[in-house]
Amino acid sequence: MGKEKAAAAAVAEPEELPRTIVRRVVKDKLSEVSSDGGDVTLHKEALLAFSESARIFIHYLSATAHDICTESKRQIINAEDVLKALEEIEFSEFVEPLRASLEEFRKKNAEKRAGSAKAKEENKKQKTDEETATENGEAGKEDDDKETAAENGGEEGKEDAE
Repeated sequence: MGKEKAAAAAVAEPEELPRTIVRRVVKDKLSEVSSDGGDVTLHKEALLAFSESARIFIHYLSATAHDICTESKRQIINAEDVLKALEEIEFSEFVEPLRASLEEFRKKNAEKRAGSAKAKEENKKQKTDEETATENGEAGKEDDDKETAAENGGEEGKEDAE
């Protein structure tokens, strides 16, 4: 029974946020705003309160974004739905910073995709060049063999026949 409790404690509930990530985010933010910039210690109950608060906020925000999405007769929630939901639940001060982060994210993704597409195109071109070189090399080798046989007057074939 003791092993079961330990295993259950190690694995987070499906709706729980990972404690280590919550702890890291909270500590980083508290260190930023603290006057001395030192390390902040969190009590276990405080960490639980932050985790539950974040979970409830995420549920509330996602439910509101879902409502906005269904009002628009769509099934997939997009970033604009989330930003509108933030305004609707009166967290409009987060909209502009999130919009800026979203634009930065999209630019980075576009650069990655462009770089990936360029790399794929270069690989494809390189493979095509290699295949062409290989085909030309084999064809050139066959031509060389024919030229050598013609220069010898076909004598190689005669010797083999005797």
